[in-house]
Amino acid sequence: MTQLRIESATANDIPVVLSFIRQLAEYERLSHAFAASEELLRESLFGKNRGAEVILGYHEDSPVAFAVFFQNFSTFLARPGMYLEDLFVIPEVRGRGFGRQMLAHIAQLAHLRQCGRLEWSVLDWNEPAIRFYKSLGAVPMDEWTVFRVTGEALEKLAGKKTP
Repeated sequence: MTQLRIESATANDIPVVLSFIRQLAEYERLSHAFAASEELLRESLFGKNRGAEVILGYHEDSPVAFAVFFQNFSTFLARPGMYLEDLFVIPEVRGRGFGRQMLAHIAQLAHLRQCGRLEWSVLDWNEPAIRFYKSLGAVPMDEWTVFRVTGEALEKLAGKKTP
């Protein structure tokens, strides 16, 4: 397995992070939902109220992978958890163990922070990712359905728009 150098992203890495997010949106067939900008990332990832952390994976001094994650909380475990929002390895270097190294790094952080679990979502059609995650011992949570409120529906629920 080729060794990957993994580093926490800094505000100077915002253009690289944005590029990875754009590539991920294309891969996931969600380019139409892409709304990220350098300014939004600067505020959300490195501003006063950081919403997540980002790590970058480097091979031969080139960024080839990124992951975005944040802590959540499990009431049943009464412990924090770690949620992996995104993991992306550029197609040209897939199959070299970089995704596994990125996940292992996040698992180490979760362990150090005494998290009770590490979890993430995967698109139903993404069979290569599903096989990969299962090979690591991850199990799908088939009995759970993810719900999301966004845009106008979020504003309405928050009472910020008239029905």
